[in-house]
Amino acid sequence: MIKDELTYNVIGCAIKVHNTLGNGFQEVIYQRCLAIELERIGIQFEREKEQKIFYDGIDVGTRRADFIVENRVVVELKALINLEAVHLAQAKNYVVAYDFPLGLLINFGSQSLQYKLIFNPKYNQTNSDNSKV
Repeated sequence: MIKDELTYNVIGCAIKVHNTLGNGFQEVIYQRCLAIELERIGIQFEREKEQKIFYDGIDVGTRRADFIVENRVVVELKALINLEAVHLAQAKNYVVAYDFPLGLLINFGSQSLQYKLIFNPKYNQTNSDNSKV
């Protein structure tokens, strides 16, 4: 599948941050810098937005997404030497649990920026206003 314009722009902002800072900083530094870049190009987002997690229609707790972009994309950031399967699984779970169509897992900790585009196979477009999350 081809990246849409929004995810393309988010990845572009992440590349700019990584090219400017390199690797080696804590995740929160990259998060703040990515927020600056997203604001500069006019992308709306929420940082550290608390999201409810539902199991079989029952609220079982909350989790904070690093970014919710344009109320369509969940962005999870990492600052690790290398992404592992557990990080991808975590990001996939967020996208499905929050019922968003797309997610991005972005890792600033490696020498080259790493990112994974995540599609939600269970996305419920007709029932998704994201107010439940």
